[in-house]
Amino acid sequence: MFDAAQFVTHVRQWARDLGLSQIGVAGVDLRDAEPGLLAWLEAGFHGEMDYMARHGLKRARPAELVPGTISVVTARMDYLPARRTDDWRAEEWARLERPLEAVVSLYARGRDYHKVLRQRLQKLAERMQQALPAQDADGFAYRVFTDSAPVLEVELAQRSGIGWRGKHTLALDRDGGSMFFLGEIFVNVALPTTVAVSSHCGACTACLMACPTGALVGPYRLDARRCISYLTIEHAGPIPVPLRPLMGNRIYGCDDCQLVCPWNKFARRTPLPDFDERSGLSGSRLVECFLWSETEFLQRTEGTPIRRIGHERWLRNVAVALGNALATGLAPADAVQVTQALQSRAEHPSPLVREHVSWALQQALRSST
Repeated sequence: MFDAAQFVTHVRQWARDLGLSQIGVAGVDLRDAEPGLLAWLEAGFHGEMDYMARHGLKRARPAELVPGTISVVTARMDYLPARRTDDWRAEEWARLERPLEAVVSLYARGRDYHKVLRQRLQKLAERMQQALPAQDADGFAYRVFTDSAPVLEVELAQRSGIGWRGKHTLALDRDGGSMFFLGEIFVNVALPTTVAVSSHCGACTACLMACPTGALVGPYRLDARRCISYLTIEHAGPIPVPLRPLMGNRIYGCDDCQLVCPWNKFARRTPLPDFDERSGLSGSRLVECFLWSETEFLQRTEGTPIRRIGHERWLRNVAVALGNALATGLAPADAVQVTQALQSRAEHPSPLVREHVSWALQQALRSST
Protein backbone atom coordinates (compact mmCIF):
# COMPACT_ATOMS: atom_id res chain seq x y z
CA MET A 1 0.00 0.00 0.00
CA PHE A 2 1.33 3.44 -0.95
CA ASP A 3 2.26 5.50 2.12
CA ALA A 4 2.06 9.11 0.89
CA ALA A 5 3.47 10.63 4.10
CA GLN A 6 6.48 8.31 4.03
CA PHE A 7 6.91 9.10 0.35
CA VAL A 8 7.17 12.84 1.10
CA THR A 9 9.82 12.07 3.73
CA HIS A 10 11.84 10.28 1.07
CA VAL A 11 11.32 13.16 -1.35
CA ARG A 12 12.86 15.53 1.19
CA GLN A 13 15.95 13.36 1.49
CA TRP A 14 16.33 13.01 -2.28
CA ALA A 15 15.97 16.78 -2.57
CA ARG A 16 18.76 17.37 -0.05
CA ASP A 17 20.97 14.98 -1.98
CA LEU A 18 20.37 17.16 -5.05
CA GLY A 19 21.34 20.39 -3.27
CA LEU A 20 17.81 21.65 -2.63
CA SER A 21 17.33 23.40 0.69
CA GLN A 22 13.72 22.64 1.55
CA ILE A 23 10.67 20.80 0.23
CA GLY A 24 6.98 21.38 0.90
CA VAL A 25 3.65 20.25 -0.53
CA ALA A 26 0.68 22.48 -1.36
CA GLY A 27 -2.81 21.80 -2.62
CA VAL A 28 -4.22 23.28 -5.81
CA ASP A 29 -7.10 25.36 -4.45
CA LEU A 30 -5.79 28.94 -4.59
CA ARG A 31 -9.15 30.64 -5.09
CA ASP A 32 -8.70 33.07 -2.22
CA ALA A 33 -5.56 34.43 -3.96
CA GLU A 34 -7.50 35.35 -7.11
CA PRO A 35 -8.89 38.75 -5.96
CA GLY A 36 -5.42 40.04 -5.12
CA LEU A 37 -4.03 38.86 -8.44
CA LEU A 38 -6.85 40.52 -10.38
CA ALA A 39 -6.44 43.80 -8.47
CA TRP A 40 -2.70 43.81 -9.20
CA LEU A 41 -3.29 43.27 -12.90
CA GLU A 42 -6.09 45.83 -13.09
CA ALA A 43 -3.80 48.43 -11.51
CA GLY A 44 -1.33 47.83 -14.33
CA PHE A 45 1.43 46.96 -11.87
CA HIS A 46 2.69 44.22 -14.20
CA GLY A 47 3.94 46.84 -16.67
CA GLU A 48 4.96 45.36 -20.02
CA MET A 49 4.85 41.78 -18.71
CA ASP A 50 1.80 41.11 -20.86
CA TYR A 51 2.03 37.37 -20.32
CA MET A 52 0.85 37.90 -16.75
CA ALA A 53 -2.42 39.43 -17.90
CA ARG A 54 -2.68 37.00 -20.79
CA HIS A 55 -2.60 33.99 -18.49
CA GLY A 56 -4.99 35.69 -16.06
CA LEU A 57 -6.44 33.47 -13.36
CA LYS A 58 -4.67 30.40 -14.71
CA ARG A 59 -1.82 31.49 -12.43
CA ALA A 60 -4.06 30.77 -9.45
CA ARG A 61 -5.45 27.53 -10.85
CA PRO A 62 -2.73 24.86 -11.08
CA ALA A 63 -5.18 22.21 -12.25
CA GLU A 64 -6.07 24.38 -15.26
CA LEU A 65 -2.46 25.18 -16.05
CA VAL A 66 -1.57 21.48 -15.98
CA PRO A 67 -4.71 19.34 -16.23
CA GLY A 68 -4.71 16.46 -13.76
CA THR A 69 -2.60 18.22 -11.15
CA ILE A 70 -3.58 17.21 -7.62
CA SER A 71 -0.58 18.33 -5.57
CA VAL A 72 2.30 20.78 -5.96
CA VAL A 73 5.72 19.91 -4.59
CA THR A 74 7.48 23.17 -3.78
CA ALA A 75 11.23 23.60 -3.50
CA ARG A 76 13.65 26.17 -2.17
CA MET A 77 17.26 26.57 -3.28
CA ASP A 78 19.57 28.95 -1.41
CA TYR A 79 21.87 31.08 -3.56
CA LEU A 80 24.03 33.22 -1.25
CA PRO A 81 27.58 32.30 -2.36
CA ALA A 82 29.41 30.02 0.06
CA ARG A 83 32.42 32.32 0.37
CA ARG A 84 30.49 35.42 1.44
CA THR A 85 31.34 36.64 4.94
CA ASP A 86 28.92 37.36 7.76
CA ASP A 87 29.17 41.04 6.75
CA TRP A 88 27.90 40.36 3.24
CA ARG A 89 25.03 42.85 3.55
CA ALA A 90 27.37 45.65 4.62
CA GLU A 91 29.64 44.73 1.72
CA GLU A 92 26.75 45.04 -0.70
CA TRP A 93 25.68 48.41 0.71
CA ALA A 94 29.28 49.58 0.27
CA ARG A 95 29.16 48.71 -3.44
CA LEU A 96 26.29 51.13 -3.89
CA GLU A 97 28.44 53.91 -2.44
CA ARG A 98 31.12 53.40 -5.09
CA PRO A 99 29.63 55.16 -8.13
CA LEU A 100 32.08 53.68 -10.63
CA GLU A 101 31.42 50.08 -9.61
CA ALA A 102 28.92 48.03 -11.63
CA VAL A 103 26.40 46.40 -9.30
CA VAL A 104 24.69 43.22 -10.45
CA SER A 105 22.08 41.60 -8.25
CA LEU A 106 23.58 38.82 -6.13
CA TYR A 107 21.47 36.06 -7.64
CA ALA A 108 22.74 36.84 -11.16
CA ARG A 109 26.49 36.73 -10.52
CA GLY A 110 26.70 32.97 -11.01
CA ARG A 111 25.06 30.39 -13.23
CA ASP A 112 21.51 30.89 -14.45
CA TYR A 113 19.29 29.58 -11.67
CA HIS A 114 16.63 28.51 -14.16
CA LYS A 115 19.00 25.85 -15.47
CA VAL A 116 20.41 24.83 -12.10
CA LEU A 117 17.09 24.48 -10.33
CA ARG A 118 15.19 23.01 -13.28
CA GLN A 119 17.76 20.24 -13.75
CA ARG A 120 17.56 19.26 -10.11
CA LEU A 121 13.78 19.37 -10.01
CA GLN A 122 13.68 17.20 -13.12
CA LYS A 123 15.95 14.66 -11.45
CA LEU A 124 13.81 14.78 -8.32
CA ALA A 125 10.63 14.17 -10.32
CA GLU A 126 12.25 11.21 -12.08
CA ARG A 127 13.35 9.79 -8.72
CA MET A 128 9.79 10.18 -7.44
CA GLN A 129 8.45 8.26 -10.41
CA GLN A 130 10.96 5.44 -9.91
CA ALA A 131 9.94 5.08 -6.26
CA LEU A 132 6.20 4.86 -6.89
CA PRO A 133 4.48 1.48 -7.00
CA ALA A 134 4.41 0.10 -10.53
CA GLN A 135 0.70 0.71 -10.99
CA ASP A 136 1.12 4.36 -9.96
CA ALA A 137 4.41 4.98 -11.74
CA ASP A 138 2.96 4.10 -15.13
CA GLY A 139 0.34 6.83 -14.86
CA PHE A 140 2.54 9.36 -13.04
CA ALA A 141 2.50 12.76 -14.73
CA TYR A 142 4.42 15.83 -13.68
CA ARG A 143 5.65 19.19 -14.88
CA VAL A 144 8.56 21.19 -13.52
CA PHE A 145 8.49 24.99 -13.14
CA THR A 146 11.26 27.43 -12.28
CA ASP A 147 9.90 30.94 -12.76
CA SER A 148 9.06 29.82 -16.29
CA ALA A 149 5.27 29.80 -16.43
CA PRO A 150 2.23 31.48 -14.88
CA VAL A 151 2.68 30.04 -11.39
CA LEU A 152 1.93 31.84 -8.10
CA GLU A 153 5.24 30.75 -6.65
CA VAL A 154 5.21 32.75 -3.42
CA GLU A 155 1.61 31.80 -2.72
CA LEU A 156 2.43 28.11 -3.12
CA ALA A 157 5.60 28.52 -1.06
CA GLN A 158 3.63 30.09 1.77
CA ARG A 159 0.92 27.43 1.73
CA SER A 160 3.50 24.65 1.78
CA GLY A 161 5.61 26.00 4.64
CA ILE A 162 8.59 27.21 2.60
CA GLY A 163 8.10 30.75 3.90
CA TRP A 164 5.68 33.62 4.25
CA ARG A 165 5.14 36.51 1.85
CA GLY A 166 7.19 39.45 3.05
CA LYS A 167 6.05 43.03 2.62
CA HIS A 168 8.50 43.24 -0.30
CA THR A 169 6.41 40.43 -1.91
CA LEU A 170 9.24 37.87 -1.73
CA ALA A 171 9.10 34.64 0.25
CA LEU A 172 10.74 34.88 3.69
CA ASP A 173 11.91 32.20 6.10
CA ARG A 174 12.86 32.71 9.74
CA ASP A 175 15.91 30.48 9.37
CA GLY A 176 16.95 31.51 5.89
CA GLY A 177 15.79 35.02 5.05
CA SER A 178 14.85 35.49 1.39
CA MET A 179 18.05 34.70 -0.50
CA PHE A 180 16.65 31.66 -2.25
CA PHE A 181 14.95 30.57 -5.45
CA LEU A 182 11.60 28.83 -5.70
CA GLY A 183 10.58 25.98 -7.95
CA GLU A 184 7.65 23.60 -8.27
CA ILE A 185 6.71 20.15 -9.50
CA PHE A 186 3.04 19.78 -10.42
CA VAL A 187 2.03 16.12 -9.93
CA ASN A 188 -1.09 14.04 -10.42
CA VAL A 189 -0.58 12.18 -7.14
CA ALA A 190 -2.34 13.12 -3.89
CA LEU A 191 0.29 13.99 -1.30
CA PRO A 192 -0.23 15.30 2.26
CA THR A 193 0.18 19.07 2.38
CA THR A 194 2.73 20.59 4.72
CA VAL A 195 1.88 23.22 7.32
CA ALA A 196 1.68 26.81 6.09
CA VAL A 197 3.89 29.46 7.66
CA SER A 198 2.52 32.52 9.42
CA SER A 199 3.94 35.98 8.77
CA HIS A 200 6.70 37.36 10.96
CA CYS A 201 7.16 40.81 9.42
CA GLY A 202 5.27 42.47 12.26
CA ALA A 203 5.31 46.26 12.12
CA CYS A 204 8.59 46.39 10.19
CA THR A 205 8.52 48.53 7.03
CA ALA A 206 12.26 48.58 6.32
CA CYS A 207 11.87 47.16 2.81
CA LEU A 208 9.21 49.71 1.87
CA MET A 209 11.40 52.58 3.04
CA ALA A 210 14.54 51.22 1.35
CA CYS A 211 13.17 50.84 -2.19
CA PRO A 212 15.15 53.39 -4.25
CA THR A 213 12.32 54.11 -6.69
CA GLY A 214 9.27 53.72 -4.44
CA ALA A 215 8.17 50.59 -6.29
CA LEU A 216 6.79 49.12 -3.07
CA VAL A 217 3.67 51.25 -2.98
CA GLY A 218 2.43 49.53 0.16
CA PRO A 219 2.88 46.32 2.13
CA TYR A 220 2.71 43.36 -0.26
CA ARG A 221 2.11 45.68 -3.25
CA LEU A 222 4.80 46.04 -5.89
CA ASP A 223 4.41 48.34 -8.87
CA ALA A 224 6.79 46.59 -11.26
CA ARG A 225 6.87 49.64 -13.51
CA ARG A 226 9.01 51.41 -10.90
CA CYS A 227 11.09 48.40 -9.81
CA ILE A 228 14.76 48.50 -10.80
CA SER A 229 14.77 44.74 -11.36
CA TYR A 230 11.91 45.13 -13.83
CA LEU A 231 13.41 48.22 -15.49
CA THR A 232 16.85 46.67 -16.02
CA ILE A 233 15.65 43.19 -17.02
CA GLU A 234 12.05 42.91 -18.23
CA HIS A 235 11.54 46.41 -19.65
CA ALA A 236 12.62 46.63 -23.28
CA GLY A 237 12.27 50.33 -24.04
CA PRO A 238 13.68 53.58 -22.66
CA ILE A 239 13.93 53.76 -18.89
CA PRO A 240 11.65 56.57 -17.65
CA VAL A 241 13.78 59.68 -17.21
CA PRO A 242 12.57 60.49 -13.65
CA LEU A 243 13.64 57.03 -12.48
CA ARG A 244 17.14 57.05 -13.98
CA PRO A 245 18.85 59.10 -11.24
CA LEU A 246 17.32 56.77 -8.64
CA MET A 247 18.97 53.70 -10.13
CA GLY A 248 22.48 54.68 -9.04
CA ASN A 249 25.02 52.11 -10.20
CA ARG A 250 22.61 49.16 -10.32
CA ILE A 251 22.87 47.70 -13.83
CA TYR A 252 21.06 44.38 -13.45
CA GLY A 253 18.48 43.88 -10.75
CA CYS A 254 18.33 45.36 -7.26
CA ASP A 255 18.76 43.80 -3.82
CA ASP A 256 17.97 46.76 -1.55
CA CYS A 257 14.73 45.41 -0.10
CA GLN A 258 16.53 42.19 0.79
CA LEU A 259 19.67 43.84 2.12
CA VAL A 260 17.66 45.88 4.61
CA CYS A 261 15.45 42.98 5.74
CA PRO A 262 16.35 41.90 9.30
CA TRP A 263 15.60 38.27 8.51
CA ASN A 264 18.44 38.11 5.99
CA LYS A 265 20.97 38.04 8.79
CA PHE A 266 19.97 34.36 8.80
CA ALA A 267 20.43 33.88 5.05
CA ARG A 268 22.08 30.54 4.39
CA ARG A 269 25.07 29.93 2.15
CA THR A 270 24.54 27.63 -0.79
CA PRO A 271 26.50 24.38 -0.99
CA LEU A 272 26.43 24.65 -4.79
CA PRO A 273 29.43 26.12 -6.65
CA ASP A 274 27.04 27.12 -9.47
CA PHE A 275 26.26 30.35 -7.64
CA ASP A 276 29.85 31.40 -6.96
CA GLU A 277 30.40 34.96 -8.14
CA ARG A 278 31.97 35.12 -11.58
CA SER A 279 34.87 37.38 -12.34
CA GLY A 280 33.55 40.33 -14.31
CA LEU A 281 30.10 40.21 -12.72
CA SER A 282 31.22 41.17 -9.23
CA GLY A 283 33.30 44.25 -8.48
CA SER A 284 33.82 45.34 -12.09
CA ARG A 285 34.03 48.96 -13.15
CA LEU A 286 31.20 50.47 -15.13
CA VAL A 287 33.51 51.74 -17.87
CA GLU A 288 34.89 48.25 -18.43
CA CYS A 289 31.36 46.79 -18.70
CA PHE A 290 30.27 49.55 -21.08
CA LEU A 291 33.14 48.88 -23.47
CA TRP A 292 32.36 45.19 -23.89
CA SER A 293 31.64 44.35 -27.49
CA GLU A 294 28.58 42.23 -28.16
CA THR A 295 30.82 39.19 -28.60
CA GLU A 296 32.53 39.87 -25.30
CA PHE A 297 29.18 40.43 -23.59
CA LEU A 298 27.92 37.07 -24.83
CA GLN A 299 31.12 35.33 -23.76
CA ARG A 300 31.22 36.85 -20.28
CA THR A 301 27.54 36.25 -19.57
CA GLU A 302 27.31 32.77 -21.08
CA GLY A 303 25.30 30.51 -18.78
CA THR A 304 24.11 33.41 -16.60
CA PRO A 305 20.66 35.00 -16.42
CA ILE A 306 22.15 38.30 -17.61
CA ARG A 307 22.55 37.08 -21.16
CA ARG A 308 18.81 37.14 -21.78
CA ILE A 309 18.63 40.95 -21.80
CA GLY A 310 21.05 41.20 -24.72
CA HIS A 311 23.87 43.63 -25.42
CA GLU A 312 21.62 46.56 -26.33
CA ARG A 313 19.80 46.64 -22.97
CA TRP A 314 23.08 45.99 -21.18
CA LEU A 315 24.52 49.16 -22.74
CA ARG A 316 21.31 51.06 -21.90
CA ASN A 317 21.58 50.06 -18.23
CA VAL A 318 25.29 50.80 -17.93
CA ALA A 319 24.88 54.17 -19.67
CA VAL A 320 22.37 55.22 -17.00
CA ALA A 321 24.79 54.16 -14.27
CA LEU A 322 27.63 56.07 -15.92
CA GLY A 323 25.45 59.16 -16.09
CA ASN A 324 24.67 58.82 -12.41
CA ALA A 325 28.38 58.47 -11.68
CA LEU A 326 29.09 61.71 -13.55
CA ALA A 327 26.42 63.43 -11.48
CA THR A 328 28.27 62.59 -8.24
CA GLY A 329 31.16 64.87 -9.16
CA LEU A 330 33.95 62.46 -10.04
CA ALA A 331 37.64 63.20 -9.84
CA PRO A 332 38.76 64.85 -13.11
CA ALA A 333 40.59 61.79 -14.42
CA ASP A 334 37.61 59.53 -13.72
CA ALA A 335 35.20 62.02 -15.28
CA VAL A 336 37.30 62.12 -18.44
CA GLN A 337 37.39 58.32 -18.64
CA VAL A 338 33.63 58.02 -18.19
CA THR A 339 32.94 60.77 -20.72
CA GLN A 340 35.23 59.20 -23.31
CA ALA A 341 33.58 55.79 -22.83
CA LEU A 342 30.13 57.30 -23.31
CA GLN A 343 31.21 59.27 -26.37
CA SER A 344 32.53 56.06 -27.94
CA ARG A 345 28.90 54.85 -28.10
CA ALA A 346 27.34 58.19 -29.04
CA GLU A 347 26.77 57.01 -32.63
CA HIS A 348 25.69 53.49 -31.72
CA PRO A 349 23.33 51.89 -34.28
CA SER A 350 20.64 51.48 -31.62
CA PRO A 351 18.43 54.54 -30.97
CA LEU A 352 17.83 53.14 -27.47
CA VAL A 353 21.55 53.17 -26.67
CA ARG A 354 22.13 56.58 -28.28
CA GLU A 355 19.32 58.19 -26.26
CA HIS A 356 20.62 56.87 -22.93
CA VAL A 357 24.20 57.82 -23.80
CA SER A 358 23.05 61.35 -24.63
CA TRP A 359 21.22 61.58 -21.32
CA ALA A 360 24.23 60.24 -19.44
CA LEU A 361 26.59 62.80 -20.94
CA GLN A 362 24.30 65.58 -19.77
CA GLN A 363 24.49 64.43 -16.16
CA ALA A 364 27.82 66.08 -15.50
CA LEU A 365 25.79 69.28 -15.21
CA ARG A 366 23.93 67.84 -12.22
CA SER A 367 27.11 67.74 -10.18
CA SER A 368 27.68 71.48 -10.68
CA THR A 369 24.20 72.60 -9.63
